[in-house]
Amino acid sequence: MKASYDTIGLNYANLRKPDPRIEHVISNALGPAKAVLNVGAGAGSYEPADRNVTAVEPSLEMIRQRPASAATAIQGSAENLPFDDNTFDASMAILTIHHWSDKEKGLREMRRVTRGPIVILTYDPAFRGFWLTDYIPELVTLDEGQMPRITDYEKWLGPVEISAVPIPHDCIDGFQSAYWRRPAAYLDPQVRAAMSSFWAVGDVSAGLKRLEKDLESGTWAERYSELATLDECDCGYRLVTTR
Repeated sequence: MKASYDTIGLNYANLRKPDPRIEHVISNALGPAKAVLNVGAGAGSYEPADRNVTAVEPSLEMIRQRPASAATAIQGSAENLPFDDNTFDASMAILTIHHWSDKEKGLREMRRVTRGPIVILTYDPAFRGFWLTDYIPELVTLDEGQMPRITDYEKWLGPVEISAVPIPHDCIDGFQSAYWRRPAAYLDPQVRAAMSSFWAVGDVSAGLKRLEKDLESGTWAERYSELATLDECDCGYRLVTTR
């Protein structure tokens, strides 16, 4: 099985470490579940250590980066989960659904094998407010094309609760909006390498040059001065939890 993260996942585990504040939100949403399925599990971020976790991940490269302490991962896809109905107390999918070839089928598969809550951390493609898109508007187009609409989750899973997940200013998980108060980080190619969106949109050198220029001149600091006063920020990330 060839998956995109076989290419972009190199050194991923070193750059994408679970942030404990986000981890707490996910753990609470899982409730008292003991047997948990993690779909699109990657290198194992946010897998609860105090539960019996089964991981499914399509990329062999990502599976290789899982620490020895992580749950054993099965190479497979969300769209064809190799489990019987109602096998798990709960299931989770963390910042992964945009990579699935058939989002609806994958979520319905999660519903089929899960007797309790399904917890999904994702991004709302209708969100407008992250300053990086002022420099790289291609990110908006990308999200609109690959992210399910928030209303889709209820259609595919039944009743859900949607809540914003604010991102702390010193977030240690290097996903796309993690550096909202540390703009110079986006100029670092190693940082961008851990963000699948930058691989997907291709050449963003023009936008990055404008960002670098605005950082050097102080224009960015003046334009987004209110961010310096915030400890956390709504960057469009949403927790979807079935009822």
